[in-house]
This record gives sequence, C-alpha cells and structure tokens, in this order.
Amino acid sequence: MSSITRAFIATNIFCILLGQSGPALIPGSDRSEGQGPFNRMVIRGGTLINGNGSPPIGPVDIVIEDNRITRVQSVGYPGVPIDEGRRPKKGDFEIDASGQYIMPGFVDLHAHAGSPQKAPITDYVYKLWLAHGVTTVRGVGLASLEFSLSEKNRSESNKITAPRIWAYQRPGQGKDWRGGKVQDPQTARKWVRYAANKGVDGVKLVSYEPDLMEALIDEAIKQKLGTTAHLGQTGVARMNTIDAARLGLGTQTHFYGLFESMYEHNDVQPYPVNMNYNNEQHRFAQVARQWDLVKPNGEKWESLKKELLELDITLDPTMNIYAAGRNVMHARNAEWHEKYTLPSLWNFFMPSREAHGSYWFDWTTHDEIAWKKFYQIWMQFLNEYKNSGGRVTTGSDSGFIYKLFGFAFIEELELLQEAGFHPLEVVRAATLHGAETLHKPLGTKPDFGLVAPGYLADLIIVDENPLANFKVLYGTGAIKLNDKNKPVRVGGINTTIKDGIVYNAKQLLKDIENMVIEAKKKDGELIKY
Repeated sequence: MSSITRAFIATNIFCILLGQSGPALIPGSDRSEGQGPFNRMVIRGGTLINGNGSPPIGPVDIVIEDNRITRVQSVGYPGVPIDEGRRPKKGDFEIDASGQYIMPGFVDLHAHAGSPQKAPITDYVYKLWLAHGVTTVRGVGLASLEFSLSEKNRSESNKITAPRIWAYQRPGQGKDWRGGKVQDPQTARKWVRYAANKGVDGVKLVSYEPDLMEALIDEAIKQKLGTTAHLGQTGVARMNTIDAARLGLGTQTHFYGLFESMYEHNDVQPYPVNMNYNNEQHRFAQVARQWDLVKPNGEKWESLKKELLELDITLDPTMNIYAAGRNVMHARNAEWHEKYTLPSLWNFFMPSREAHGSYWFDWTTHDEIAWKKFYQIWMQFLNEYKNSGGRVTTGSDSGFIYKLFGFAFIEELELLQEAGFHPLEVVRAATLHGAETLHKPLGTKPDFGLVAPGYLADLIIVDENPLANFKVLYGTGAIKLNDKNKPVRVGGINTTIKDGIVYNAKQLLKDIENMVIEAKKKDGELIKY
C-alpha cells in the first residue's frame, strides 16, 4: 500500500474520530527518515556561515553530542592541508563537509500546515520545509489548536519528520473552550489564559477593536506568550502598526498597518467608490496603491521608524507571498511547480472568486506596476529599520498565490537581499533574529539560530556558497555553465540536521516528487491556463 493511500485512509479515520463528514488535515506520519541523534557526531572540514553576522570561517569541525553542539573548532586555513592535531576526536557518526558550507537551520515565522482542500498531508509540507533547511516554524494558526499542539509535541520528541513547531493560535480556538466568541476584553483575557494553560506559545491577532486588542496583548504579555498580528484592511483604520506596537505587540506580519501609520494626507486609505473587500482582486490590487500615500524619509516616516525601534517590535514582512502581484507570469511558471506542486494545491491557485489569494480575475500591467512601486517603498523602510537596529525576520505564508512551501522561503531570502540586506544580514534574519523573536516573550536566551556550543543541533549543509547566490538553496538548485560550456544544475541543500537528526534533503524532495506523481495519477495533471 502506498504512502498516499495510507494517508487518505488515515484521513477518513481521523474525520470519523472527530465526528466530521468531510476531509481533515492529516497529521505527520511516524518518522521513518533521518539518522540519529548520535552520542557523538562530528561534521568535518566545512566553511561555517553563522547566524550572528560574522564572516564565514573554515575549515571547521563541529562536534554534536545527542542534539546539542558542544564544540566548534577551527582546524586550519584555506588552501593548505588541515592540521590533524587540532581536530576533535572521532565521533560515532561523521559527515565530511569538505568544500561545503554549513549554516544554522532556518526559522520561518509565518507558517501554515496546508489544508484538506489544498495539501491535506502534512508530511508533504513538513518535508518541503526541511528540504529547504527550515528547522523551526512559527505556526500562525498552523491548524486547529489541538492539531497544532499535538504536532508540536510530536516534533519536539522527533516522532515525526518535521521542523520544530511554535504554536501561535487565534483567539477563540479550542475544542473545549466554553467561553463563547472573543468579542469583549473580559472574554479575551479568559481565552488567553485558557490558551496559555493548553500550552500554546503565542497568539495570532488581526486588527481588533482597540479595547479588545489591548486586552489580548496585555494578557498575553502577562502569560509570557508571544503576539503577532496581521492588521487587515477591515480594522486597520482603528488599529494600525503603531497603535498595536504601543499596546505591546511583538511582531507585525506582512505589511498591513505599516503604511497606514504614516500617511501624509490621509487617515483612511482613499479607496475607489466601488471597492468591495470581499472581491479578492479589489483587496489585493488596492492595497498596493498605498505606495504614493507615504513620503520616504519624511517627518512621519522618520518618526514612525524611531518609535517602532523604541518599542522593539519585530517586522516579519513575508514579501514572497505577495511577489506574484508584481509579476504573475513569473510566479505561475516557476520551474518547481510541475514536479513538486500537488494538483489540489495548483487548482487552488487558479483564478477564483472564492479561493483566498486566487485573485487573478483580470490582472493588468497597471496592477503589477503598482505592486512594483509598493515594493520599492516597503523595502526601503525594512532596510532602514534594519540599519537602525530593528529586527527584521523571515516568514513565508506559503500555500497561497502560487507560493510553494520551502521554495517560497528561499525566495524570501532573495527578496531581503533585493531590499538592501547584505547576504550575511539575510542569514541573520533567517536564523538568529527569528530565534530571538520567539524567545523574547519568555525572557530567555535562544537555544537555536547559531552554530555554537550549547545550541541545538539545527544545521544546513550545502555544496555551493549561498552568500554568492541564494538560488543554490532552492530544491531545484541553480543553473551554471561548467568548464565544458554545458549548462548544469548545482546546489540544492544536501543535508538538514534538526535536533541532531540527519536528514538527506534531496531524498526528502524525492519523496515529495513521488507524492505528486501519485496524486497526478489520481487527480490528473496540473490544470493549465
């Protein structure tokens, strides 16, 4: 029986147990991939690109005991033989990383685990993440509260092949929550306490009314829970980024609320009179028209930047998820779709008046130009915020708008570089800064995000230099001419290590490819248009 068949049987059983008639999201299957953790693992001879902004150094040997890094030892100099006398003693498992590059595992701060309609098998999503070096995700509604916490615990004990999961849930979630809808401050505080008792790590917010937002954030801080907010257009006029930051919001995700905090001549976006938020093309086309409502480096711009820095809010831009708006043809024809995108997910991407983010009803050159201009302004603010000492991180929000799990995360790295980040700053955003963001509400020092003694053994090994070209991190690699003047593909992550368990990243991608082949046999080829 194939893995896909077993998964669909499991879906039906899971639905029955939950008393549902329709399909449900399938939990990760029992782990059968990966080697370790080992009593003593040694990675030898690689060049380390760390998450703290320091320059690459190598060759180094890295010692891992169980799932912790215990030693990072420089063992020589480039271009000369390694000094064997400086090398750590032999491990019971060794990886030869000579000529390769080692980085901390990546942190994706905006993650969803698919859905029954798009990608019902979470193994598909988890393996795509791990194959692209993502070893930690913040689920911002990964799925239901119970599902998220169950998968979080199973990942923590390495019972499934999945990144580490931090569960941020939406107010009101919880199968046994009996407090009613979260519509007033008192109920809001009760739900936050309920969620904290359940074991969530944080709260995913939207642009709630000010009194409700204040109660949710204040109670979350008291319970040492993190907060992140998508300050959507339906409430942003009363709860923008600076409003939420003043209440203590930890992370603003996407861009919503940022531009609205510094309009030059408006207090509410001047929408066209036929605007309808439930029209997905209106929703996504009009938001880009904010680009000329703000003045870069004007008084309001500088004031906002200064106050956000003082309030120490993290910006998690997720630029990749909107990037199709500035070139839909590029996103639709990305080379990985044919091999790695499930038919069900591809069909969700098709233009639709009902599917969220499938807003290509009549996408025009005008729309793409507006998004291009919007990105220029948005990127400038992000780069200046980083240059001033602000924390900018990496999130993907994959599963919408032609963005595929894992692949979209690597695109986020490229977009940060486009915004002006040095590649070392990009790596820091994707590793240490993500870890700091997650640990900040707890008041604790991160134990991942760096390759250093005492940190968890979350690492990536790739045979090409990602600082020279982030494209080598895509599962499809990058195209170069070899010395025989022939185009060849290079790169793709070789090894992902999470919690000291060694995964063959290329085999994980092969597993995904086989899932897609099976799904196409059942559902047909990807629908083209």
